[in-house]
Amino acid sequence: MKRAIIIYAILFLTSIGIAKTQSISPFYKIDYGEKSEAAAVQNIKLLLAKNNFQVLGSYHPEKNKQLLVIAFTDETLKKLCLQFPDRGALAGVLKVGLYKKNGKTIITFNNPEYIFLAYWGKQLTNQKEKLEKYSNRIKNLFSSIGKIEPFGGSLSKKELPGYHYKIFMPYFTDPDKLATFSSFKTGLDIIRQNLKQEKGDTQGVYELIFPDKQIAVFGVGLLNPETGEPHFLPIIGESHLAALPYQIILQGKEATSLPGKYRLALFWPELSMGTFMKIMTTPGEIRETLKMLTEK
Repeated sequence: MKRAIIIYAILFLTSIGIAKTQSISPFYKIDYGEKSEAAAVQNIKLLLAKNNFQVLGSYHPEKNKQLLVIAFTDETLKKLCLQFPDRGALAGVLKVGLYKKNGKTIITFNNPEYIFLAYWGKQLTNQKEKLEKYSNRIKNLFSSIGKIEPFGGSLSKKELPGYHYKIFMPYFTDPDKLATFSSFKTGLDIIRQNLKQEKGDTQGVYELIFPDKQIAVFGVGLLNPETGEPHFLPIIGESHLAALPYQIILQGKEATSLPGKYRLALFWPELSMGTFMKIMTTPGEIRETLKMLTEK
């Protein structure tokens, strides 16, 4: 009997360890100390340039100068994302976020593996090793700045490919349909023009265009004080700012975006239902704002 209890205890503790290793966080963070944000930005951009990454754009969420997001990619990531036909290009851009906390500059960045599993997990064939290798490359890259640690809550690797927040909530495969255009070029021109005009209090942060594949991804800052980031971000957590900006993807003639009830929950996995209710109108407001950007 005593032996059985010992074996059970070992198995139980082992299962806890396995569960922990299977959990994964949406971000990593680095405590950059009391150094200025300007110094951090300079360090990050130099690091990216030296390692053949391309900075696509940057912006201040909420128009708050204390918050900064830098969007970047490289040729490897661009090639990887095109291997996944169902809006795979949404994961073709990674972000670094910077904010201040207690006088210290905090650097956060996307955990690529988290995004890859969520966006590409159901479409994976034989790319798993490549994705893990790329994720480790990003982690090693930023570890040269300072000690990195997982950040932003966690989900299990098993649930990410088919993630949804609660019953009846949308999945990755339930996009918000924004518009159907007469051609890819028409859609590209209309969205670009609307972003240039900052329609709906938006800001065009970056573009990732694959003309030969007729795929375009737009990073969109949502700056309306009543319905955009200034409203919802302080409620759900500004420290997760590397989840921003929001995105529109144009594939062929179709423009879509990820539903807010999926995307916000994915990048704020510790969001309680009570907090979610405080931004109950936000997913619909995001959809309507992005729709405006697809209208002539």
